[in-house]
Amino acid sequence: MPERLCTIQPTVSGIAVLTIPGNRTVSARELLDVIHHQTSTLAGKNDIKGLLLTGSEDGFCRCPVESSLTIHDAATLSSVGQQVMFSIEKIGKPCIVAVDGECSGLGLEIALACDFIVASRTARFGFPGIAAGLIPYCGGSQRLARLVGKSKAKELIYSGDLIDAEEAHRIGLINRLYPHGQTLAQAEELITHICTRSPNAIRIGGEVVNAGYDIDLQTACMLERDAFALCFSSFDQREGMQAFLDKRQPQFKGE
Repeated sequence: MPERLCTIQPTVSGIAVLTIPGNRTVSARELLDVIHHQTSTLAGKNDIKGLLLTGSEDGFCRCPVESSLTIHDAATLSSVGQQVMFSIEKIGKPCIVAVDGECSGLGLEIALACDFIVASRTARFGFPGIAAGLIPYCGGSQRLARLVGKSKAKELIYSGDLIDAEEAHRIGLINRLYPHGQTLAQAEELITHICTRSPNAIRIGGEVVNAGYDIDLQTACMLERDAFALCFSSFDQREGMQAFLDKRQPQFKGE
């Protein structure tokens, strides 16, 4: 397996930085397999508190679909891609994407599966596959619609146009905008700050948001109630409350 396609920067404060270059010379399936292997490996390491995905100067994971696919091959690729995105979504640790160039196609599919996206003001986003008669295939159409609304998602998919970072921020596709060249450093600072919080509460909070997002409000609030109560069985909750009373920084263990 060519793990070399994705490089892992040595961790800083328990943060793993996974660089996925804008490589157009490998197949989508090959890249999906590598990403799944790397993210799953990092997720299973107790010393890793959070994941930061980023790209290179030529973009973030711009990998085209092979034109020679049969209908069966296409269905298989889509199924594999969707399962990879679900595994990223359920990784159980903070996972954010920092974009400093173009994030389109498969790259945007991956970004949408993470917790949220930050980007430089020079970044661009979109699903250009329509120009080749294609649509998103790793769950991107569904995640995009849930994030920015049906009509805006249809506009982006139908047109294939790339939008700039300002527009992406305006419609809620990305969370934060940074000056060009500062995105990765700012993103590292942000995720490092997030990872000072309770890993247990972050995992439970993420699960509640994901599970409750597309169900009725009353049922979703019941999920929140049960998850909130569960927090009181954890070491992190007791440590957090005691640290507050002692006016000191808590020492969370993720337990």
